[in-house]
Amino acid sequence: MRVIALKALREFWEQHPDAEQALRAWYHDVKKAIWRTPTDIKVIYRNASFVANNRVVFNIKGNQYRIVVAIQYQHRAVYIRFVGTHEEYDKVDATKV
Repeated sequence: MRVIALKALREFWEQHPDAEQALRAWYHDVKKAIWRTPTDIKVIYRNASFVANNRVVFNIKGNQYRIVVAIQYQHRAVYIRFVGTHEEYDKVDATKV
């Protein structure tokens, strides 16, 4: 999958250095994945949550952080829409970010 954009992850881990390893691991896994359906995601990420507008929420570092992405399966593209703490995530609408 193509992840757009690594910059969002990098900016986040610069502010939260303890998240860097987990975010890099997530990025690496997604880059080598081929997701055609939500079921393909669930094989690797059982705790991923699927919400409206092709959004998927991933728990990072024991649910301390969250990533919300928009996925276009046909283009094999994953667009990072939100990276934040669990507390910050609670303040956004994952279907609209």
